[in-house]
Amino acid sequence: MTAENSPPPPSTHPAARPPRPTVPGVVLNAVRGGLVGLAELVPGVSGGTVALVLGIYERVLLSANRLVDGLRLGVPALLRRSGDDPAATGPDGPRARARARLRSVDWWLVVPMVVGMAVMVVTMAGVMESFVSDHTFAARSLFLGMVAASVAVPLLMVDRDDLRSRAPVAVPLALVAAVATFVATGFSAADKPDPNPVLVFVAAAVAVCALVLPGVSGSFLLYALGLYGTTLGAVHSRDLGYIAVFGLGAVTGLVLFVRLMERLLTHARTLTLVTMAGLMLGSLRALWPWQSDDATLHAPGDGVPTAVGLVVLGAAVVAVTVVAERRYSRRRAA
Repeated sequence: MTAENSPPPPSTHPAARPPRPTVPGVVLNAVRGGLVGLAELVPGVSGGTVALVLGIYERVLLSANRLVDGLRLGVPALLRRSGDDPAATGPDGPRARARARLRSVDWWLVVPMVVGMAVMVVTMAGVMESFVSDHTFAARSLFLGMVAASVAVPLLMVDRDDLRSRAPVAVPLALVAAVATFVATGFSAADKPDPNPVLVFVAAAVAVCALVLPGVSGSFLLYALGLYGTTLGAVHSRDLGYIAVFGLGAVTGLVLFVRLMERLLTHARTLTLVTMAGLMLGSLRALWPWQSDDATLHAPGDGVPTAVGLVVLGAAVVAVTVVAERRYSRRRAA
């Protein structure tokens, strides 16, 4: 996706209520949510990219922003118990503005999508956990190809002329991000069976940002931090304590980081995208097939043909997704 045809950050200005949908439309939105949820389970595949290909990216992001704005305005107003204060309860007060934003959320899109995503995640979490834990070599090889191909996605979103002018800053920034992530994943690539709740909270808060930017995989972030298998296992076994901490972190990230990411992409787009590419490149260390449990890397040994085949397969899956997304963007721009 190039800078010219990438989706602009949608406005959060309140609008009229979305039109009432048909029953087939609701079912279709649930199916779309299931596809996005399936993508989010696979490291290297971006749920944001799938949403863009399905034609719902901008609508979902717009509704998410309106929902966040409505909660940001409404919750403090309710907690203040302002009573009959005209400044708070009048037509221009925070309560009225919160109601206007919440009414403008496309609930008939958001709710079926969330239900579809939840059903898919709960259904497939056990399958993915078994694949990663029982076939670690194959999983790393497949995901390595997916993430390596995904590095190109943020770079394709960069305006070339702007990159040339910012190269003296952008290139060192990308290199620093890559090296820092390479070193960091060396300490945390092994799966953590009993992670610190603070780490789970922070990881969930950052991973939710992957839904905002096509090409970025939240599952890969969890994999690099050693939380991927643990999180899938918690969902599969219905570990409510872990799920609660993770969910709270995701909600916090949605409220705090989503708007920050939009501002960075609006005001420092090139530097943000090349930094993300550097982070993804450095994080490939966590997916190297030949490594021990303590994340020590080894030279290629047994299984080279299998690894190469799976790397190529993973890269091909992402390439097909990216090509489909670019064709969709061009049709929308035409």
